[in-house]
Amino acid sequence: MTTLPATPIAPEPTRWSLPDPRDAPEELVGLGADLEPGTLLAAYEHGLFPMRLEDTGPLGWWSPDPRGVIPMPDWRGARSLRRSTRRYEVTVDTAFMPVMRGCADPSRPHGWIDEEFIAAYSRLHALGWAHSVEVWGGPQDGAPLLVGGLYGVAIGGFFAGESMFHRARDASKVALAALIDRLRVGGGALLDVQWCTPHLATLGAVAVPREDYLARLTDAVRQPQLRLD
Repeated sequence: MTTLPATPIAPEPTRWSLPDPRDAPEELVGLGADLEPGTLLAAYEHGLFPMRLEDTGPLGWWSPDPRGVIPMPDWRGARSLRRSTRRYEVTVDTAFMPVMRGCADPSRPHGWIDEEFIAAYSRLHALGWAHSVEVWGGPQDGAPLLVGGLYGVAIGGFFAGESMFHRARDASKVALAALIDRLRVGGGALLDVQWCTPHLATLGAVAVPREDYLARLTDAVRQPQLRLD
């Protein structure tokens, strides 16, 4: 477990000039650059996130239009989810790399998280910008078992949810509910989930136009740094 700094540490600025998504006619707005901490933070602040075009393809920078977000003030978990929550223990920032490896499981469809991404976001985590929510199940050989979780990036009042996974029923949903609870208390203003897929829509995600999203993002990143503890 990494001991995170009380206040996130600013990395070296990126050496790249990132594209403005407002000028992009497509969701894919750029190729190349790197995954250095300064580049990642600059990208998120400008409404971009990285994902390879294919499993081993070039690094792409994306800005979906519309964008998927979860409105936190009105979010309510299903009654069945509340029952599931009682079966698990939830922690924050205690197993960042195991959560990323759970999200990167090669048996999952459309996997794109490779070792370069794991190393990059682990560096961002050590600086205090990337966070994980862990869901633990019953003990195995005397130790709790990681059965689900999610990770993402926090800047100001903005949280970019990157990926989540589960190995037990409702474990990823429990992680999401725990994240939303903490964001509400800790100063979260905008929860980004990238695309509003049918699955995420069942969890409360809605689609907003890119211009609307970027305006909300500009306001959110200027707010005091949120806390998840």
